[in-house]
Amino acid sequence: GSAVFRGCFRRPANLSLALPVTAAMPNMSVDKCVDLCTEKEYPLAALAGTACHCGFPTTRFPLHEREDEQLCAQKCSAEEFESCGTPSYFIVYQTQVQAKSKQLIALASFPGAGNTWARHLIELATGFYTGSYYFDGSLYNKAHSCVPRPPPRLREGFKGERDHWRSGRTICIKTHESGQKEIEAFDAAILLIRNPYKALMAEFNRKYGGHIGFAAHAHWKGKEWPEFVRNYAPWWATHTLDWLRFGKKVLVVHFEDLKRDLFVQLGRMVGLLGVAVREDRLLCVESQKDGNFKRSGLRKLEYNPYTADMQRTISAYIKTVDAALRGRNLTGVPDDYYPR
Repeated sequence: GSAVFRGCFRRPANLSLALPVTAAMPNMSVDKCVDLCTEKEYPLAALAGTACHCGFPTTRFPLHEREDEQLCAQKCSAEEFESCGTPSYFIVYQTQVQAKSKQLIALASFPGAGNTWARHLIELATGFYTGSYYFDGSLYNKAHSCVPRPPPRLREGFKGERDHWRSGRTICIKTHESGQKEIEAFDAAILLIRNPYKALMAEFNRKYGGHIGFAAHAHWKGKEWPEFVRNYAPWWATHTLDWLRFGKKVLVVHFEDLKRDLFVQLGRMVGLLGVAVREDRLLCVESQKDGNFKRSGLRKLEYNPYTADMQRTISAYIKTVDAALRGRNLTGVPDDYYPR
């Protein structure tokens, strides 16, 4: 009763790698296979006639393409009203075990580029924890919701925040790091890039006002803002350049594209994570897409905080990043990155 039916799927090409645990079950039933895989701490239970296979949702068994359930309609030997699949077509259930990722996948971004929002979307779309290179108590405790009866872990914020980033229990790991050693620790990455003018202001607000607050007027007009831009603007550029240079498998997602074309971009992100998204979860994303970390737009600055010198400097960084992206046959930065 606690398992989730995922559908009928064709036997993977390399069964022993895709589903590493196999047990013969002459008296097969759904409960018996699910119980075995739960006991072995695997999130997937695949029934194949009289064989039970356990494993993870990975690129070798991504659960993207369901087959007609009639192909799996072989009755269980121990339960005539259940289907147990065949040696060629597997009935798959998701157990209550949290998936352990075989790969460490980074959700990398410059601060202020929408990493928290992207984590919220990924958790709603996949049902799995996202982790963090750091620990942020406010992110751990802040609640976000989903369907009428969300799993307990979705009721109380980012619970993967407390987990060690190398544990393998989270589907991806938030990081703002940009050094070669830190980047090469990950097997793949979603690189989230945002307009630096917007990202710098968002991070300045977070630094002086919290995740959903705002910096005070005195901070914008005082020495804090010019000093912040001087230190952080170069980092915006080097962050992207370093991930493009040292990242092993990098999927670039522009924050602006994610806002404009949510489901297409989220689909690309989840595709890299190797998880199939169910229709009910997409509906959940649609109803909860903003999350609880969105700043109110009511306190926008009444003036442009960027001086002409700041704009010249940042524009040069934008051109450098744009050239680096295009040099790798990727989409360049959106047109609205340049000040108007």
